[in-house]
Amino acid sequence: MIANQKPNQKVSTLVQIYVRLLDEAVDVWRPVQAKFVSGDVFYLVEQEYDRDIESWEFEPGDHVLCKFIRLSENGEIIFAATSKVEFSDFD
Repeated sequence: MIANQKPNQKVSTLVQIYVRLLDEAVDVWRPVQAKFVSGDVFYLVEQEYDRDIESWEFEPGDHVLCKFIRLSENGEIIFAATSKVEFSDFD
C-alpha cells in the first residue's frame, strides 16, 4: 500500500496490510489480506498460513490496529498491523 493511500474502507473489501514475521534475524513483513472494521482496526481473514514455515505476529482471525510505519532498511512506508485489538475494545 502506498503511504498516502488509506485502505478502501468498505467492510466487504479486502485490503493488503503487513504483519511482522517472528523468529527472523532481521525485520520481515508479510503482506496479508484483511477487512476494514472501524477506524484503523482490521480483521485478518482466513488465508493460507503454514505455521511450520512462518510465525506471524498476528494470525488469521485476529482484529488488529494498523498504522503507517517507515521501514528502516529502505525508508519504504507500509500499512502494518501493530497490535492486537479485542473485539470489545471498539464495540
